[in-house]
Amino acid sequence: MSVEAGVEGPNPSEYIAHHLQHFANATQTSIIDFHIINWDTLFWSVTTGVIACLFLLLAARKATSGVPSRFQGAVEMLVEMVEDQSKSIVHGNRTFIAPLALLVFVWVSLMNALDLLPVDLPGRIIQWVGLGNIITHHRIVPTADLNGTLGISFGVLILMLYYSFKIKGPGGFMKELFTAPFGNHFALWLPNLLLNVIEFLAKTISLGMRLFGNMYAGELLFLLIALLGGLWTFGANLTFLGFVGNVIAGLAWSIFHILIVFLQAFIMMMLTLVYIGQAHDHH
Repeated sequence: MSVEAGVEGPNPSEYIAHHLQHFANATQTSIIDFHIINWDTLFWSVTTGVIACLFLLLAARKATSGVPSRFQGAVEMLVEMVEDQSKSIVHGNRTFIAPLALLVFVWVSLMNALDLLPVDLPGRIIQWVGLGNIITHHRIVPTADLNGTLGISFGVLILMLYYSFKIKGPGGFMKELFTAPFGNHFALWLPNLLLNVIEFLAKTISLGMRLFGNMYAGELLFLLIALLGGLWTFGANLTFLGFVGNVIAGLAWSIFHILIVFLQAFIMMMLTLVYIGQAHDHH
């Protein structure tokens, strides 16, 4: 948020620290606190999720059997890409899994794309509508919040367990937990169980951490580039030079970041397919 008139602006450390704080129901004082709700992450996650669903619904309703429009052609290419990937990974009924993968790709892409907005724009808009005293902090990128990415990966974990029970049955799933990968021996049930539990946890945590790490790093770089506009002034006569340098650096990183936005969404979709596909395989 901007500083009041007549008050000296924040230094670079204060500027970055301010933009990395969430609008939450309480101040977090420990690393893990399940009572904390980051309202900005929750709001933008739900908003982009609704937009993703409406986007796919609009594409389905506008689909025709004749000559496709550019919009329909682009969506059909996306659907075909997801269908090909799901067909090669998941060996079973993909009636729910393939649309889920498509939704994951579109949803995560939209959340990641929010990082391309100017870092100070959300705060300016909040002040313009008169909510600056209520919403003192705001982070617009849900995937730059570890709570958001771990929430997605936790949903994938639930699907992995669900399909493991559904495909293998309760008895088959429990047998696999205690007999894989070392075999069915009474002395090996504990190592088998520990390794399988660790595998489920590692998949869940790494899935969320991978997306969070890339998007958080991108957010930090945008904040550092935004600071260049204030640091590269060199006095009143060279303020324009600093502004041009800021725009060039921001534009260059934004173009490169577009690749990261869709690449991370693709990786999230692929890993979701891989993990759910593994639940269909018998050891």
